[in-house]
Amino acid sequence: MAQLFEDTKTAFALKSDAELERAYFLFKLIANQPLVRIGTAVTNFAIKTNLPVEGLIRATVFDHFCGGISEKDCLPTVDKLWQAGVCSILDYSIEGKDTEDPLDDALAMTLKILDFVKEKEAIPFAVFKPTGYGRFYLYKKIGAGKKLTRAEQEEWGRVVGRYEASCKKAFDLDVSLLIDAEESWMQDAADELVEEMMRKYNKKKAIVFNTIQLYRWDRLDYLKGLVSRAEKDGFKVGIKIVRGAYLEKENERAEEMGYKSPICASKKETDDNFNETISYILDHLDVISVYAGTHNEESSYLLMRLMEERNIDRKDPRIWFGQLFGMSDHITFNMAAEGYNVTKYLPFGPVRDVMPYLIRRAEENTSVAGQTNRELELLKKERKRRKI
Repeated sequence: MAQLFEDTKTAFALKSDAELERAYFLFKLIANQPLVRIGTAVTNFAIKTNLPVEGLIRATVFDHFCGGISEKDCLPTVDKLWQAGVCSILDYSIEGKDTEDPLDDALAMTLKILDFVKEKEAIPFAVFKPTGYGRFYLYKKIGAGKKLTRAEQEEWGRVVGRYEASCKKAFDLDVSLLIDAEESWMQDAADELVEEMMRKYNKKKAIVFNTIQLYRWDRLDYLKGLVSRAEKDGFKVGIKIVRGAYLEKENERAEEMGYKSPICASKKETDDNFNETISYILDHLDVISVYAGTHNEESSYLLMRLMEERNIDRKDPRIWFGQLFGMSDHITFNMAAEGYNVTKYLPFGPVRDVMPYLIRRAEENTSVAGQTNRELELLKKERKRRKI
């Protein structure tokens, strides 16, 4: 098992030589922090001024990190991944909208994807982002304990209604629904609402999954509290664990506003927090179902080892692994070949609307020490093996 992730033939089997070269080119660019900052600024300017750049974006970064512009556009990729034993999660990656129509559109898309999940074994989960269903400002105000105006109360009622419609449909179809995490200063309101949905729909098994970002030092305590309430009140906990995607924004806001950063002080502390959480979850598997979204090899090996030590079947429906499309293929495809439950997150949506997601992916890769270099090392190894 120790050398599992070194097998680049399995990792990149689905990539043509041209796709392998594109991946190598993109990660070479991402490895250059000044270039990422410049590229981000130029891309934002081009999109805001309606310059004709969508074709270029689609042919490079979009097609590498996204499944397509619509859910149907993703299906050839879904089928291709499924042939390699990898499931897909269709992620409508539109976020931060402030008007009602796009929020209702996001709900309609989630309901449509839930039907896909029911019909297609290759898609085991649906997913949505809290800010896909409600204004960031509203979550923030509720989380801060501030009183809502009458209009805001009505607006929040519509947000709750969107959660309710999604979770009820997931329950009725008997499929699982992941709800992503976002910035810490809006997360408390989302956490409370997701727990309300768990209490209602997770009586027999985990249908509704919340997400905890374990670069936050307080999240394991939050999970322990949630499990305690679940054991007391008789519901199951669905939890997606990730390290986190808003590192720089979180630290900058804490410094500007003069409060202790919610982020762990070092990468090692984050890794230790993530790994401790894995152990805690497997000790409480009677209550918790877990989706481990990680690109970290050590954490993946740890979870596999703990499953083996506890004689947990690799296909146990309570344990899933996942990576983002376009990243960490050496983890995804090698684990799938070993028989684990593995998924790829397939973001999709109109090119312009998905750009905030793509920019965050590029910035996250430049800020995570070693991630991009590891991708490049493996891509180089496979290029050499194929003699490209």
